[in-house]
Amino acid sequence: MQYPLYVHRNGDAGFLASFPDFPTADASGDSFSELTHNAQTTVEAMYDRSEQLIPAPTCDTTELQALQMDDGNGIWVFVDIDLARVTSKSVGIQVHLLESLLQLVDARSKERRMTRSAFVTLALIDELKKQDG
Repeated sequence: MQYPLYVHRNGDAGFLASFPDFPTADASGDSFSELTHNAQTTVEAMYDRSEQLIPAPTCDTTELQALQMDDGNGIWVFVDIDLARVTSKSVGIQVHLLESLLQLVDARSKERRMTRSAFVTLALIDELKKQDG
């Protein structure tokens, strides 16, 4: 799943970055490549064998630019978080959907830069929360 990361230069020492969706997962690196690798590793380590649900990514660029972390001196990039490394308790199921509904799910998943499974999981969790509330 693709998560936004706000990146800015750290003087001559490389790069610093923060995730809006993971406030405690800051990353740094001497090169851009090292930074993105470190950011991915940090988030995956936070959720490794965790019962916590990884949050949905914030993908609306207007929403991202409105965040306090966007000081206008950095850039937004997207980092791929490997959900297979953070969802240790997932189970495969088979469901049957109308083809038109599946097309809508796939389109929305693509817009949010997430897998079909992640989208459906988050939709189910949201629906279950409504029933509990």
